[in-house]
Amino acid sequence: MKNYILPFRDLVVSPELTVPVLVDNQMSVSCIKTAAKAGHQQLVFVPQHTWAYPTSTDDIYTVGTIGEVVQVLSMPDGAIHLLVRTTGAVSLRDIEINDGIFTANVEPIKIADDMNAERTLVLRDLLADNMQSLALATRKFKTDKLRNVVANYPLPAFVDSVVQTADVNTDVAVKVLAATSWAEKLNILLEEVKLMLETAKIEESINRRIHQQMESGRREAILQEKMRALQKEMGEDDGEVDTANIRKKILKSAMPADAKEKAMSEWKRMRSMSPMSNEGGLLKTYLDELLAMPWGKSDSVPIDLKHAREVLDSEHSGMDAVKERILEHIAVMKKTKSNQGTILCFVGAPGVGKTSLGKSIAQALGRKYQRISLGGISDEAHFRGHRKTYIGAQTGRIMDALKRCKTNNPVIVLDEIDKMGRDWRGDPEAALLEILDPEQNKTFRDHYLEVDFDLSNVMFIATANSLNLSNALKDRMEIIEIPAYSVDEKIKIAREHLIGRAAQNTGWMLDNIVMSDDAIRHLIQKYTAEQGVREVQRELTAVLRRSLLENDCADVRTEFTPEKIDELLAMRKSAGFTKKIGFGTY
Repeated sequence: MKNYILPFRDLVVSPELTVPVLVDNQMSVSCIKTAAKAGHQQLVFVPQHTWAYPTSTDDIYTVGTIGEVVQVLSMPDGAIHLLVRTTGAVSLRDIEINDGIFTANVEPIKIADDMNAERTLVLRDLLADNMQSLALATRKFKTDKLRNVVANYPLPAFVDSVVQTADVNTDVAVKVLAATSWAEKLNILLEEVKLMLETAKIEESINRRIHQQMESGRREAILQEKMRALQKEMGEDDGEVDTANIRKKILKSAMPADAKEKAMSEWKRMRSMSPMSNEGGLLKTYLDELLAMPWGKSDSVPIDLKHAREVLDSEHSGMDAVKERILEHIAVMKKTKSNQGTILCFVGAPGVGKTSLGKSIAQALGRKYQRISLGGISDEAHFRGHRKTYIGAQTGRIMDALKRCKTNNPVIVLDEIDKMGRDWRGDPEAALLEILDPEQNKTFRDHYLEVDFDLSNVMFIATANSLNLSNALKDRMEIIEIPAYSVDEKIKIAREHLIGRAAQNTGWMLDNIVMSDDAIRHLIQKYTAEQGVREVQRELTAVLRRSLLENDCADVRTEFTPEKIDELLAMRKSAGFTKKIGFGTY
């Protein structure tokens, strides 16, 4: 006579257990009632492949657990509560299904008596150790109960405990149930637990690597990429994403309230326009320029007077009075913690070091440096910028210099301030007067940006070749005249700076150049006639260049005596490289 089969979903019942079962599926209830009418006190519990109630013989496994029904209790809602005592594992043959009720012939699965075999005990201990490792790796269960089972209960209870604790899948549990020896059961479980342990290690490694990547700054990039993907799925394009990013930048910016209000107003206009429209593109460019300005960004290097003196002395020989005046200005800046004081204007002949002094001041203060050449400027838009409605509009050169510095307190050298012009496009000097006035430049307004920007943190330094300046400009600046260098000062400058620079420009090793002070004096007096040292630099370079040509580009150790200098520079006469000096030529 065939046994009735009760399919179980995702559950493999172990033998020799008393199992309470609540059955609320109508087909399963019919199976229990049919078996009771036929006088069957035993049912076979078989796991099923499908989630829904099986409809064919292929939907259930061919291995199950047979058990004796101890108690049947009918519930008011039609469900049945069973109490079943399982006795052993069985294999199924000749499975049939009639009106949804499964029946089959069963054959007990005999298990070899190898519980106390050495191989079995070794496998048990290995399995227990791996379960301990799995518990540490996954943190999903504790092994206290498992150790108690190993110490106080027989092997079948340990096998059942591992199946339940590790939550092995149905296929593996069925294999364990169908195994014909305890060593085989333990071996199947050991392979599965090791596989789960390796999987857990890989997952832990991946999670740790992802965590490290996110901690190193990739978290924001990943989130932004996900945000773009989600917005693309929702139909939002890249223009909308970019618009949202600009809004976030505006809100996070340190720009003052009136500038932020202006930016948000222009952003709302841009949002209502197509990104492909001309006006939309102009507004985006405007907002990008506004956000690129160094709002609230400063170089906060403390002023060190000793360091400033060392920088000035190392970069410039002589001009002690000029350097002392610069140090006085820096001392006031340190005391007041601001740029209070007059604007310095260095006046002197070309080549005396006016522009390089400005660069040295920036280095001494630890600030960014920018140079703006004013020679030939005749349009005030160079300072104030253009209205953004004009084609090709851009910010003025002052705001552009601040944007490139990325700080609001650089040193800006206004070079050749005496060579500005004036024409029908405006008076650039009027704009420059506002920039150089400490009472007005706190609210300097560029025509392109259309918002106030504080220029009071900027240290402006002007240079000029002559005092051909308007009285208004002179009134706003302190004129510091840099006198011409004496011959002895030129010799010192050549020794400390110019020879090394000429060697670097021509590829010479400095140790191979031997030139006495008398030789330098001879070169200065015979071949140069200037207040600065640019011509001295050019003649030194010419001497080294000619020597390389005569020695087949080898910078052999050479003593450049006055006679040697005359010999090397004699070719310049025949080649036509002559220059008037005093009343003659060379």
